[in-house]
Amino acid sequence: MGSDERIAHLVKDAYRGWSSALQARLRAHDVMYGQWTFLRILWQSDGITQRQLSAQAGVGEPTTFSAVQSMEKLGYVTRQKMRDNRKQVRVFLAPKGASLRALLVPAAEEISDIALVGISAKNVAITREKLLAINENLPRAKASAQDDAHGDDRTL
Repeated sequence: MGSDERIAHLVKDAYRGWSSALQARLRAHDVMYGQWTFLRILWQSDGITQRQLSAQAGVGEPTTFSAVQSMEKLGYVTRQKMRDNRKQVRVFLAPKGASLRALLVPAAEEISDIALVGISAKNVAITREKLLAINENLPRAKASAQDDAHGDDRTL
């Protein structure tokens, strides 16, 4: 890999390595990678609606429904319809799901520690800052592509 390696490829490769290491640690606790995303959200915002959970996870509602259903079968979460709005379903951590936090968060932190060996705190902070900027900029690329695709529509 030379210095001309595209940033997108480096980010993709880093993500693959990071997620592979995380998946191995999650599997040791019978947690799937997709469930990890939802658990992390619920550890911060227990009792949110399935729709809110979908939005925060950045996935479609059918995906969230399936994941929550499987996590409920595993005893990680419970779903409750609200008395004041029977259509609204809120997702709550079950004790088993809440207790996973003490096992999984340190495992994820260990991966970060391993991945960042030999990188100064200053460079980690710079990398974080630059990745946040990239993530902020990328929606503009998508919007630009959509504008280009529909450019002829606006002139009519």
